[in-house]
Amino acid sequence: MARASELPSLAVRRPTLIVVANLLIIIAGLGAMLGVEVRELPDVDRPIVTVRAFYDGASPETMDAEVTSVIEGAVARVSGVKTINAASEENNARIRAEFAPSVDLDVAANDVREAVAAIERELPEGVDDLTIVKADADASPIIRLALVSDRLTQEALTHIAEEDVATELSAIPGVATVELFGHREEVLRIVVEPQRLASYGLSIDDVARVLRSTNLDVPAGSFKSDDQLLLVRADASVWQPADVEGLELRGDVRLGDVARAFYGPAEAESYSLLNGRKVIGLGVVRRAQSNTIEISTAVDRAVERRNRRLDDVELVKISDDAQFIRGAVREVVRSLGAAVAVVIGVIFVFMGALRPTLVPAVAIPVALIGTVAAIWLLGVSINILTLLALVVAPGMIVDDATVEIENVQR
Repeated sequence: MARASELPSLAVRRPTLIVVANLLIIIAGLGAMLGVEVRELPDVDRPIVTVRAFYDGASPETMDAEVTSVIEGAVARVSGVKTINAASEENNARIRAEFAPSVDLDVAANDVREAVAAIERELPEGVDDLTIVKADADASPIIRLALVSDRLTQEALTHIAEEDVATELSAIPGVATVELFGHREEVLRIVVEPQRLASYGLSIDDVARVLRSTNLDVPAGSFKSDDQLLLVRADASVWQPADVEGLELRGDVRLGDVARAFYGPAEAESYSLLNGRKVIGLGVVRRAQSNTIEISTAVDRAVERRNRRLDDVELVKISDDAQFIRGAVREVVRSLGAAVAVVIGVIFVFMGALRPTLVPAVAIPVALIGTVAAIWLLGVSINILTLLALVVAPGMIVDDATVEIENVQR
C-alpha cells in the first residue's frame, strides 16, 4: 500500500484510480447530506424527566406533605438519578429529575412512570392528571401557535385545540408536550343561593355531599346462567342541568330549590391575544435530545393540513426558534463558500498559473464533501461548531496541497 508521501506520484501514475476514488468520496458525501442531522449545537441536552400532579383545592403545604414528598421518594429510587428538584404550588406539584448523561432518556422515562404508578394508591383521592414528560418543567416552547376564529366561542376553540390540534402536535417525534394558553373549557356550574339554603336548614356541605355521591359508575356484581355471564354496573351519572337540579337534598327539597345549574366557561387562568383578539395559544415544548429543525418542519406540515381541513378556524404560527437556527447555519455555510473562494483566489494570485491552482480547487470541495460523509458515519450532527471547523479546514488543505505540489515539481 502506498504511503501518504507517495500519493502525489500515485496520482500521476494511476489517474483513473484517483478519479474513481474522488468520485466515490463525492457520492458518499452527497448521500450523507440527505441523512445527516442538522441542528444549532451538538446534542448536549441533559436527560430530564418531569412529573406533574394536580390536586384541586390543595394548598402548597398540603401538596408538599401529601403529594410532592411521596412522588419525590419514588423517583429518587429510580436508577441513574443525578439530582431532583421539586416545587409545590397551589393545586399542583412538579418534580424534575435529572439523570446521568449516559442514561437513555426513553428508559429513564419508563422507569419513572413505573415508579410513580407503584405509589399512585398512596396519593390522596383528589390527585389527578399525573403526567410524566421527557423535558424540563421550565422549558420554554420552541414554537408558538394561535388558534383563531371569528365565529366560534372560546369554549368551542378550546375543544378543537385540545381534541384535535394538540393531539396531532403531541404525536410529532421529538415533541414532549403541547401547552395551552387562554383556553376555557365548558363546565357544569352550580350557583347556590345562601338565603334559600339557610331557609331549609341546609348547608353547603349537604350540597357537596349529594353531588359527590351522584356521579358514580361502579360495578354492582354479575348475573350468571348456564348460557351467559352478565356484568352489572350501577350507572348514576348525572350531567344534564335539569337532572342536577332534580337531585334530592332532603325529603322533598331538591337542589333546584336552592341552586341553579347550567353550563358555562371555566374561570380563565390566562389570556392569549393576537392583534387584540382573544385566541387559544399553543406552545410546542421539545423533548430533551430532540432536533428543533425537524420538529419545526413537521409542525409546518401539520399546520398546513389542519388549515385545509378545519372550517371557520385558522392555525397561525407566531414564533419559531428554528428560523434562527436555519439562519445561523445558512450564514456559516455562506462563510464556508466565501472562505473556499478566497483561498483558491489567493493561490491563483501567488502561483500565477491556472494548472497549480486546479489541484487545491478540486481537493477542497472533495475533502469537505467527504467530511460530511465521515460526520454521518460517526453519528455527529451538522451544527454551527462543525461548520466553523470546516471553515478553517480549507486553509489546512491548501498548506498540504502546496507542499505536495512543490514536491512533485522537484
